[in-house]
Amino acid sequence: MAEIENDQQLPAPLRRERMLAVIDDRGFARVAELGEIFGVSDVTVRADLDELDRQKAIRRVHGGAVIRSRQLLNEPTFEQSIGASAIEKAQIGVLAASLVKSGQSVLLDVGSTSLAVAVALVARPELTDVVVITNGLSIALALEPAIGPFTVIVTGGTLRPRQHSLVEPLATSMLRSLHADLAFIGCNGVDSTVGVTNVNLPEAQVKRLMLESATRSVVIADRSKLGQVHLGTVGTLAEFDALVTGPGPAPDALTDGFRDAGLIVVTDRESAARF
Repeated sequence: MAEIENDQQLPAPLRRERMLAVIDDRGFARVAELGEIFGVSDVTVRADLDELDRQKAIRRVHGGAVIRSRQLLNEPTFEQSIGASAIEKAQIGVLAASLVKSGQSVLLDVGSTSLAVAVALVARPELTDVVVITNGLSIALALEPAIGPFTVIVTGGTLRPRQHSLVEPLATSMLRSLHADLAFIGCNGVDSTVGVTNVNLPEAQVKRLMLESATRSVVIADRSKLGQVHLGTVGTLAEFDALVTGPGPAPDALTDGFRDAGLIVVTDRESAARF
């Protein structure tokens, strides 16, 4: 059986995502098989399976693991995501970009909502001396027209094709040496109890480090993400300062729960002014 990755230094989140893909493809995988595929010990495989079981991605059974839900791996591509809730994402982008001031440093995550933020930042010609650090290739290209007033820095790392994102190995080495004024972090789920989550583990790891590397952090999510929970934990709501999302009904039970958790919920220019 061919090895997918014979490297014990492969970061655990990336190895677990690939391990989850193998289990999902087969329905059931043995510990010994996974050890051979990934070139790691049975002890390492069991530790990875325990973590995936804790995250409710798989179920441990005698000798191996079975998949819990194939829906966990149904991650849309970047291009597919652009077409979903496009008008709302454009509104979120404008609101999020309005929070940025000249002279600030900004961490900007990957994804279609982050792309909307990048487009809105370019549309603000009054901004100067803004440094944007991103791990998204599409985000960097969208910001290119603003180079001059903006400095755009790409983190480096290993290319993850579905989102054109840069992840471990090497994605976090730059982030660990930086501290930004503001971070905009996308996600697949925002839940008042679980917090902010993402569908894949490698990107969740980078998002987590962005959260830790900024003075203030903002989660950006369209309303379809609210109340959702996914595999990779990014952070609790208490670790974020604000949520930028689309307008909802009044009263809005979902966003009221986020406000109760201490988040500034930004849905219009009036609420953005409170940030």
